[in-house]
Amino acid sequence: MNCLFRTILFSGLISAFSLGQISPTQVGAANQQPPNVVVIFIDDMGYADIGPFGAKAYPTPHLDRMAREGRKFTDFYVTQAVCSASRAGLLTGCYNVRVGIFGALGPGARHGINADEMTLAEVCKQKNYATAIYGKWHLGHHKQFLPMQHGFDDYFGLPYSNDMWPYHPGVLHLPMEQRLKRWPHLPLIDKNQIINAQVSGKDQEQLTTQYTERAVSFIEKNKERPFFVYVPHSMVHVPLYVSDKFKGKSGAGLFGDVMMEVDWSVGRILDTLRKNKLDKNTLVIFTSDNGPWLSYGEHAGSAAPLREGKGTMFDGGCRESTLMWWPGTVPAGSVCKTPAMTIDILPTVAELIDAKPPAHKIDGKSIVNLVKGTSDKSPHEAYYFYYGKQLQAIRSGKWKLHFPHAYRTMAGRPGGKDGIPTDYSQAKIGLSLFNLEKDIGETTDVKDRYPKVLAKLQQLGQAMREELGGQGQKGSGQREPGRLAKR
Repeated sequence: MNCLFRTILFSGLISAFSLGQISPTQVGAANQQPPNVVVIFIDDMGYADIGPFGAKAYPTPHLDRMAREGRKFTDFYVTQAVCSASRAGLLTGCYNVRVGIFGALGPGARHGINADEMTLAEVCKQKNYATAIYGKWHLGHHKQFLPMQHGFDDYFGLPYSNDMWPYHPGVLHLPMEQRLKRWPHLPLIDKNQIINAQVSGKDQEQLTTQYTERAVSFIEKNKERPFFVYVPHSMVHVPLYVSDKFKGKSGAGLFGDVMMEVDWSVGRILDTLRKNKLDKNTLVIFTSDNGPWLSYGEHAGSAAPLREGKGTMFDGGCRESTLMWWPGTVPAGSVCKTPAMTIDILPTVAELIDAKPPAHKIDGKSIVNLVKGTSDKSPHEAYYFYYGKQLQAIRSGKWKLHFPHAYRTMAGRPGGKDGIPTDYSQAKIGLSLFNLEKDIGETTDVKDRYPKVLAKLQQLGQAMREELGGQGQKGSGQREPGRLAKR
């Protein structure tokens, strides 16, 4: 808003006020802008990888401060412990199985997010928000699926994971010609255009800095209007890369260096908000898309004290260390232990900015009360955990029920070194009930002691299978993803 317009607006308000045409309350409402929203989404970060949740091998001072000034969510989940599925849940407010996005879409995928789904950015556009994404998209790499076609005004980043390239550990032993048949070169995209068709390791070293500086510039440019900026970092997904300013700085290896740069990125964004006096009107959410990729060992983080990691629906795979910050609105130094999930972010933002949620069915519900700390009551009876198309678990209050399923595990063995993974073992779990308040590691099955709880959760599970499928059932509420026209 330029100075001339401010003067005209102010003079008009004063004249109207003096003539009794508007009240002092209406003047205040006219000057009040809906809150800005920043979502910082880390890739493959473990529950214990930041200071507020237990990291000690390297410092995370900006995240520590964010926790002191904001609110820790100790029981915050993603829809599925894998890249694309997790992002679909965050951006649509739906379980990913509802919108037809599974797994991690690669460069050969011919589908992506459906144009009929309303994204978080499109919710914000109802209120004339400036919207941007700087980072990893992973909901389809063809133009019709890219962010600019789904409510974002600006985009800079990778279309999918940074290991989907001809330097993937699984193909390094092959000649380049053969590697490229499996993994083409990794592109970097600005808006809808590929600006670097062959991203190198040196290029990847700059990604965290580039995403951060683009986000900072976007905030500075749009400080006079409401904005939504989504920063889904490529790190700490393997292969790990860090800029020169953090190489060797942590004393805790490459993973520690990368986590320090992630913390620096958060600090740059929060400092920009403070400098521009936007902090009292901006909700910042920090979380991760899934837990650590444990087979990579020293290049992976830690989910302690949770069980397992990425690729499983034990809490180590889908329960994420989460912080929310909004000085003066989110209570400082507070902790929320009520379960919540990324599907709840879209309807929460819709309520906060007075926008309409999607007309079609979504699974998330507003958790404004949890964000603001006004009550600890959950709007959900339960959360449902699919892996692929199989309903594997349900959480309701302190209870988590696992249905029989197979899963991958390191079985207590260490992972790989120097960015080369080791193999997982395969294991199975039978019908098992855990009390997460007493058994955060999901170690002791108590179903025989609580038959009524077991029966109730089994009933909920069957109802959800009828809605979204699972265990061989087709769900009545499933929708199709977007698809490319057939060749």
